[in-house]
This record gives sequence, C-alpha cells and structure tokens, in this order.
Amino acid sequence: MRKNITKLLAGFACLCAFGVAAPSFADAPAKPEAVTTAVATPAVTPAPDAAAPAVAAPAAATPAPAAAPVANKGDTSFMMISTLLVILMTIPGLALFYGGLVRSKNMLSVLMQVFMVFALVIVLWCIYGYSIAFTEKTAFFGGFDRLFLNGIWDPVKGTFSTAATFSKGVVIPEFVYVAFQGTFAAITCALIVGAFAERVKFAAVLAFVVLWFTFGYLPVAHMVWFWTGPDAITSAATSASEGLKAGWLFQKGALDFAGGTVVHINAAIAGLVGAIMIGKRVGYGRESMAPHSLTMTMIGASLLWVGWFGFNAGSSLEAGDVAGLAFVNTLLATAAATLSWVFGEWITKGKPSMLGGASGAVAGLVAITPAAGFVGPMGGLVIGLLAGVVCLWGVNGLKRLLGVDDSLDVFGVHGVGGILGALLTGVFAAPQLGGQGIFDYVTNKMSADPYSIGHQVLVQAEAVGTTIVWSAVVSLIAYKLVDMVIGLRVPEEEEREGLDITSHGEQAYHG
Repeated sequence: MRKNITKLLAGFACLCAFGVAAPSFADAPAKPEAVTTAVATPAVTPAPDAAAPAVAAPAAATPAPAAAPVANKGDTSFMMISTLLVILMTIPGLALFYGGLVRSKNMLSVLMQVFMVFALVIVLWCIYGYSIAFTEKTAFFGGFDRLFLNGIWDPVKGTFSTAATFSKGVVIPEFVYVAFQGTFAAITCALIVGAFAERVKFAAVLAFVVLWFTFGYLPVAHMVWFWTGPDAITSAATSASEGLKAGWLFQKGALDFAGGTVVHINAAIAGLVGAIMIGKRVGYGRESMAPHSLTMTMIGASLLWVGWFGFNAGSSLEAGDVAGLAFVNTLLATAAATLSWVFGEWITKGKPSMLGGASGAVAGLVAITPAAGFVGPMGGLVIGLLAGVVCLWGVNGLKRLLGVDDSLDVFGVHGVGGILGALLTGVFAAPQLGGQGIFDYVTNKMSADPYSIGHQVLVQAEAVGTTIVWSAVVSLIAYKLVDMVIGLRVPEEEEREGLDITSHGEQAYHG
C-alpha cells in the first residue's frame, strides 16, 4: 500500500511541477507575429529552382527583395551528427561511466536513472523547455511561443523555420537546433545523479529532475545563451537594440561556448546540494565502496570523449573554421588533462591508475567546454594541464574539506573543472594569447577595441557566481519539496541490499 501511495505522490509531483511552470512564465500575452528565438529566423520559402532566373520580370518592375537564407545541407548534416554524438555521450557513455563506479548491487539503478532522466527531459524539452530557454521574453526567461514546438512548421505556407548560427546569412533547420539543444538539457540533468548514487529513491530522482530542469536549467540556459542572432545587427543602434533582447549574462558579455556554466557548474551545484541533503551512504568511510568495474568506466569515459566532439564542435552550429578549432581543442585539452592527472596521481600516490586516467579525461573535457571555440590550441593545452591537477585536488583534498559524500565526484570534476574552465576562458580568449577575442557584428570582423583580460575574467566570474547561486537556491527548494512529498532516501535495509533488487527487481549480474 505504501509503495502505491509513493508512486501516486511521485506522479502528482511531476504533474504539479509542470502545472506550476506554465503560469509562472506566462505573465504577458504572446506576440501575434512570428517569434524570434535564440537562433530562429522567420520561416523561409524553399530556394528557387536553378532555372527560375530564365523567366525574366518586366524591365520596369522594382527589384525583388533578397531571398531569405536557406540551410546548407552540409551544415545540417554536421549538426545532426553532432546531436547523435551528444546522445552517445549520455546513453551509453555517461551511464556506463557512472555504472562502473558504483558497487555491483547498484549498477542497474544508475543505468536506469541516467536512461530515464534522458528520456524524461527530452519530452519536457519539446513540450515547454525549448520555448522557455530559447524564445524572446525577458532577460531571465523565454516565453511560450514555441510551446509544443508550435510555429516551426507553417502548414499554410508549407515551410519550416530556420535557426541562425553565429555567421550572418547562415542558418540551420530549427528542428535540428531543437534536437541539439535538447540533448544538452538531458545530459545536464543526468550528470546530477552521480552525486547521490546508491541511496536515492527512483521516484524522487524523477520528481526532482522535473522541478530542477524547469526552474534551474532553463533560466540559466536562457540567461547565458539566448540572443536573436546576428542577421539583424547592421549598425551600432541595431546592435544595442538586439542586445537588449538577449539573456542577462549574454548581455554582459559572458563567454560560454558549449556549457561550462549552463551544463557543468549548474549540474555540479545541484549534485552537491543533493549529496548534502540526502546524507552519506550507509558505511561511508568505514566500508569499501570501490568501483565494481573500471572496465565499464573506461568504456564510458571513451564514449564521453568521442561524443564530446559533437558537444563542443557542434556548438559552433556550422561546419566551419570555429568547429575545427573547437574540435582540436577538445582533442588536445583532454589529452593534456589525462596526462597531468595521471602523473599527478603517480607522484602523490605512488601508482598511476586507470580510474585516474578516465577521470582526468573527463576533467579536461569539462574544462575546455566553455573555451572550446574561443581559445587557441596552446590556450587549450594549458587549460587541460591545469584541469587535470586541479580536479585531482577537487576529488581528494577539497572533498575531504567539504566532508560530503559526493558518490561519483560530480562536484570535484564538473564543478571544479567547470569553474576553472569558465574563468580561464576569459584569459585565453585574448587575441594576444592566440584566442578569438570578441567579434563585432556591426563591422562583421574582430572587434577593434583592445581585449581586456581583467574585465573579461570579471564577467566570467559573474556568470559563474550567478550560476552557483541560482542552481543552489533552486536545488535546495526542489529537494525539500520532493522530500516532503515522496522522501529522498531509500530505507537503510534497501540501501544495504542494493537498489537493483529493491527498486527495480532485477540484477546486473548473475552468478
């Protein structure tokens, strides 16, 4: 009976979270005209046939307006492949990485949590998440113009809307952008579960994810990444007016190429708050809680590294030079972090470990994420080298200082690495250090104004601080609500037996 009540309460919590989310962002009527999303442009007609110019208009006719940009099939294919690579990062990559790190009795519970969180968030993203994150409304929240992905397909005109990139006149299909950004939201929520693995109720995980995704992830994504695109910027006046439509941190000039704040710091703070509120695992510090399969962890880390090329290079939104820069930075920084972590561990502990290699790779991937398309390769190399040793300290020294049972070191790797990468982006984006500097869409070239490292680092720190505070407050409230309605933690006897059997009625391995 108690289990049935728990299931009903979990379902009720999810429904309530969605119900609360809708009116909270609907304080103004939707605009009647077509919405401009973070990357959306008005619906375009198909490109005319190549033979069309043969039918000449009368000589006295006024010149026809310039044709709206049409998505290039190469860019579209590149973005679809990048989206698939991000899915690979999550399922199976992150699932196997996390699964190998827990004890065998909890293997399936972690796989199930990652798998179900991914599916849940994708559904919520297409219902209301994309609209809140990437349509114009306020500097902190989007509107509901794309609710249920409405407006992307125009059945009257028979056209699909497109999404702008970071180059004027270059677009991709908006549905492709929806899918790409949806995978970012899904992996961010899935990252959190590693912090409280092996002791949390499955229903509580799902209920928390609904609340945190709605009030934690979506506003931060909007604040950091939303803008109306470059095409409307033709003068200083239009640059200023379009800038006022952007997200709050985007307006301030925060640089986050692929999610240092939005994904890694955001998720790490939510995980840290959860680990504190849920408490330590039974026997933590007294019993062995060694990973049950470093083979699985190595496979998962390798899939993460491969998939991360879609994560970082795909964030350029087109198959061009910046995508190539992000690609090589993802390769180089990750390799450097792997080396620095392993050699740091070798020096301090006497032996290099496979777990250290895998952890170092993930630390490098995390740290280079906000910088991937902004810094030069040597900047990426330095970021990777620093990330390995700093995150090694994060999962050892810092973890002991905090005294928190962050099961799979979500904060030590994603939090510490994300903060480090976000701050160093402000340093190594400087043109004098080989970075890309700031692009001026009025002149359509690099800004002539001198790049100030100090100023940009302060802006980066403001973005980091905002993300930490926002995620911490939302997480605290969300965990408390879930605990009141469902309860966060499984009973001690169920924890000792293992969540595979007690929560899911199955085993990962059979003797």
